Amino acid sequence: MDASLTLSLSQSNSNNTQENLIGSYFLEQWRLKSKTRPDSPKPDPMELDEEENEELPTELDTVNSSGGFSIVGPDKLSVQYPNVNLHGHDVGVVQANKAAPCKRLVYYFEMYVKNGGTKGQIAIGFTNPGFKLRRQPGWESNSYGYHGDDGQLYRGQGKGEDFGPVYSTGDTVGGGINYASQELFFTKNGAVVGTVFKDVKGPLFPTVAVHSQNEEVTINFGKDPFVFDLKAYEAQERAKQHSTIEKLSIPQNASYGIVRSYLQHYGYEDTLRTFDVESQSTLPPISFVQENGFAEDMNTYSLNQRKVLRQLIRNGQIGDAFGKLREWYPQMVQDGTSAICFLLHCQNFIELVRVGKLEEAVLYGRTEFEKFYKLGDYDDLVKDCAALLAYEQPQKSSVGYLLGDSQREIVADAVNATVLSTNPSVKDSRECLHSRLDRLLRQLSASFLEKRSLNGDQGEGFHLHRILNSGRKG
Repeated sequence: MDASLTLSLSQSNSNNTQENLIGSYFLEQWRLKSKTRPDSPKPDPMELDEEENEELPTELDTVNSSGGFSIVGPDKLSVQYPNVNLHGHDVGVVQANKAAPCKRLVYYFEMYVKNGGTKGQIAIGFTNPGFKLRRQPGWESNSYGYHGDDGQLYRGQGKGEDFGPVYSTGDTVGGGINYASQELFFTKNGAVVGTVFKDVKGPLFPTVAVHSQNEEVTINFGKDPFVFDLKAYEAQERAKQHSTIEKLSIPQNASYGIVRSYLQHYGYEDTLRTFDVESQSTLPPISFVQENGFAEDMNTYSLNQRKVLRQLIRNGQIGDAFGKLREWYPQMVQDGTSAICFLLHCQNFIELVRVGKLEEAVLYGRTEFEKFYKLGDYDDLVKDCAALLAYEQPQKSSVGYLLGDSQREIVADAVNATVLSTNPSVKDSRECLHSRLDRLLRQLSASFLEKRSLNGDQGEGFHLHRILNSGRKG
């Protein structure tokens, strides 16, 4: 076989492989978006704001008891010690009905001492699920307790250590977990009295204990305002994190380069030109070190053509986009059953429904969808598109998400990435999927998740919307 023909076939197979990888990625992005439909299964909790989806302690657990040494009130938020204790094991210990939530910065609860009783042997703390409910929190392993009669902290052993002031009738004490610092902290009457390293990685239950006659406490899991200013404490902890971040050194013009590469990657040529003009008087151009064998100007490849294609797709002019692809990149559309062709045909069908050309949409769907439906890999997405015809107001239906601008963006991004992958200098098409900014944000998310994993899967994830919102408030 002729050497040039062999090379041509090899390049063609390589291009098809890269296009299939890119197309499959964006099909999966479509499927992930469809999970937000009302009739679809709930998405993975990691895709949601985890704090809003964790179960919170709301009352005291009345199922597991301490053998009659405590009486929980009908509201399940108050505890009394009615008897005279005879020995050290006659403790009335009550845990919360749920473990402290852990996918957050801080968890906190409070206890009001209504009556200090005869000895004031009251305690507040955290204990693990298997804790013996006849022992004060902190007396056994995997538990912590701040005790009122001596102000000492007990952590996993019967011997206490100097910690804070004593407390009794009329005092409000609180216990919290700071997942960022991996510390427990305790408060008295609105002020932090001390912290202790949290060496237990598993779940911990908010716990209170009473141990002498007439002791009575009430618990606040957050239904009522706390005496302690929890929001101010959280703001202080976030400020500590931000201060640490601010001390990190990065090149002065790194943000310029990141923004510029983003505009290049997605084909925003006009915005890029304006950005460059406005930046000339303030910052010098940044030169990125060659990354994974890619030249610095990889994202400038076919910039004008990618801009035109994105504009056509975002405007719903899919037929014109097909025409440009046949003219500029015929290899992308010559295989009529590729994932990129499927995305474009689906978007053309959607645009026909959008403008009310239903009969034309039916004919178009019969012609173009049959070959994809037979392949089996696309049947769920074909059904979603076809379902648009079943509603008088499809935009309000369970498949109305297809009529949103975000669906056009998926198709535009897929075409953009595929064009980038036709660059002869590209060795791995996965590098065409995202801009440097996208990869940076993913790396931040991965770093936060890794940090949380090292802390026993406790602590916050990376919430971009929270950072953006805090920036607006500032």
